[in-house]
Amino acid sequence: MINLLAFLLTVGRPVTADVIRFTVAGYDQGSDEAFRRMFERDKDLLRSLGVPIQTRPTDSWEVEFGYVVPPSSYQLPDPGLTDDERAALWLAAQMVRLGGHPQGPEAIFKLGGAPFAAGGELMAADLGAEIDSLGELYGAVTERRHIQFTYKGDKRRMAPWGLGHRKGHWYLVGSENGEQRTFRVDRMTGLRVADPADAFARPKRFDLRKALQVAAGEGLPSGETAEVIFDEDVAFWAERQLPAGSQSEPHPSGGVRSLVPVRNRDSFLGWLLGFGASAELIAPADLRRLLVDRVEASVHRVSSNIENRPGEESSLEATS
Repeated sequence: MINLLAFLLTVGRPVTADVIRFTVAGYDQGSDEAFRRMFERDKDLLRSLGVPIQTRPTDSWEVEFGYVVPPSSYQLPDPGLTDDERAALWLAAQMVRLGGHPQGPEAIFKLGGAPFAAGGELMAADLGAEIDSLGELYGAVTERRHIQFTYKGDKRRMAPWGLGHRKGHWYLVGSENGEQRTFRVDRMTGLRVADPADAFARPKRFDLRKALQVAAGEGLPSGETAEVIFDEDVAFWAERQLPAGSQSEPHPSGGVRSLVPVRNRDSFLGWLLGFGASAELIAPADLRRLLVDRVEASVHRVSSNIENRPGEESSLEATS
C-alpha cells in the first residue's frame, strides 16, 4: 500500500490499473481477480485515510482513465515554524506517551526536522493505554455531564469534577451519592456519558491536585519502607520521582539504592512496575512477594490467552 502511494505521488501522470499491476511491487498477482481485490482494498483504505486518489483521463480524448495523487492536494502547507518552535514541538512529542508508546520523529521531520538531536525517553510521561476513554471523560468534566460505568463489578453513576494523571495512572474525581469519590480510569468499563449538559455544579473549593495526592497515597502516614535498587539507566529519573522522605545512595552496580516510604501498596507497586526489569524490590519480603505474584499472574493471563489461540505456540514460548 505504501508502494502504491509513493508511486501515485511521484509518477506525475494518471496511470491505469494495468500499469500499477506490472510496475508497483507487490501487485504482480497470479490472477486478474486476485489483483483486483488487492488493488481495490488498498485504494479504498488509502482514501479512508484521507489520501485524495483521483481518476483522470490518460489522454486528451478521454477514452482511458487512470489514477493519480496530486501532490498539491495531498501535502500540507509549510507552517513556517521557527527553530525554537520546532524544538519545543519535538520536546513535547518526546515527553508524552500515548497508549504506552512515545511519538515517532516522522511528523517532526515533515515539519522541517528538529534543529538538534534529542531523545526524551528519560523524561517521558506514560499516559497509559486507556487513552480512548479520556476524551469522553474530559468532555463529561468540562460540560458537567453525569457518567455511568462499572467499577470492580459494581454499577456507578457520578458527577465528574476533575480528571488527572498521577504516579502512572489516570484518576477521575467526582461526586457519587453526595460523597467525593476517586476512581482509577483503567479499572472503569462500560462508560456512558449522559445528557444533558450543565447537570451539576462543581464545588468552588474543589482542589483536584489534593484529591489526586490522596488517590495516589501521598500525604498519608507512612506505613512501611521499601528498599529498591534502580539500574543505572533509570537511576537519574527514578530519584526525581521518589516521594518526600525517601533516601538514596550509590549502589555498586552503578545504580542507586533507595529507601522509599510506602503509603499505599497498590499505588507503589503500580509505579514500580513502570520501571520494568530496571528496578528490583528487595524488602520488605511480603511486599516483594506481592509484586512477584502480580507479575506471575499477569504472565499467566497472557499465556492463557495465547494458548487458546491455535498456531501461536512460538508466541507463548516468547511470552513465557
